[in-house]
Amino acid sequence: LRASVGTTGDSYDNALAETVNGLYKTEVIEYLKADWQGLADVQLATLNWVDWFNKKRVHSALGYVSPFEFEAMYYDKINPLGQVA
Repeated sequence: LRASVGTTGDSYDNALAETVNGLYKTEVIEYLKADWQGLADVQLATLNWVDWFNKKRVHSALGYVSPFEFEAMYYDKINPLGQVA
C-alpha cells in the first residue's frame, strides 16, 4: 500500500489545500471566533464561507467576476437566445 502524495521535499505538496485551509482559518476561525456560542455556530459560519468561496468571490482569472456570474455569461454567450438545444 502506497500513500498518494507527491515526491518527498516537493514544495508543492498540498499547496492548494493548504492555501484554502489558511484562508478559512484566517477569514472564519480567527475573525469570527468571538461570535460563536457553540459548534452549530461554527458549522453555519463554515457553510456560509464555503458558499461564498465557491460561488460569490471574485476571481482574477475570471476577469474579476464571481464563478456564478462567469458561468451565466458563458451560457449566454453560447446560447444567446436562451433556447434549449
